[in-house]
Amino acid sequence: MKTVLITGVDRGIGKALVLKFLDAGYFVIGTSLNDNIDYSHENLKVFTMNLESEESISACVENIKNLDTKIDILINNAGIMADGEETTVIIDKLRKNLEVNLIGTIDFTEKVLFEVNQGGHIINISSSAGSLSNTGVSSHKPGYYPGYKISKAALNMYTRTLALRLKDKIIVSSVHPGWVKTDMGGDNAIITPEQAAQDIYDFAITKPETGQFWFEGEKFDW
Repeated sequence: MKTVLITGVDRGIGKALVLKFLDAGYFVIGTSLNDNIDYSHENLKVFTMNLESEESISACVENIKNLDTKIDILINNAGIMADGEETTVIIDKLRKNLEVNLIGTIDFTEKVLFEVNQGGHIINISSSAGSLSNTGVSSHKPGYYPGYKISKAALNMYTRTLALRLKDKIIVSSVHPGWVKTDMGGDNAIITPEQAAQDIYDFAITKPETGQFWFEGEKFDW
């Protein structure tokens, strides 16, 4: 049985991903900010983790290591948009975006990296908002959430640098999930969490070119 590790599984895309991978016969390890998980399965293990806390990240990684289960796919899904309605950079909200979407995600990945099987796949859930070439063009709110955009652009660079480091060992990808009907995406979004999860699942189980940015299985502009 293969194993997938997914962060941020209490709702939205994360929850939909868990259910999809369980249905496909995977053992799923999930992380959540709290214990508010409204589903369970014999092949699911969920640990709490706060990406703003180094201590919480370390404790979660120890719990994962204690399962003594190697990871085939890691999906860094957990993320926030702390500045959804701002058009200027608010420093405290920028810091919060960076702590969760970038620094905490990197810290967690680096700590759990040695549990990922050679030939595995690491996916960082990014956003079209993190694309430099699409800034102000494709976004439904082109002038908004600069701190979120900065954090996702930086996460894309982590994808590139990690891919170079792990070349010929582990595939590393950034994935834009689309505009999804979640707490972050809002009710006007055009893709359901289940649709996004299906696309991400289909991509995750492939062996794409490492160090690239993807959307619906096609390369996306950096």
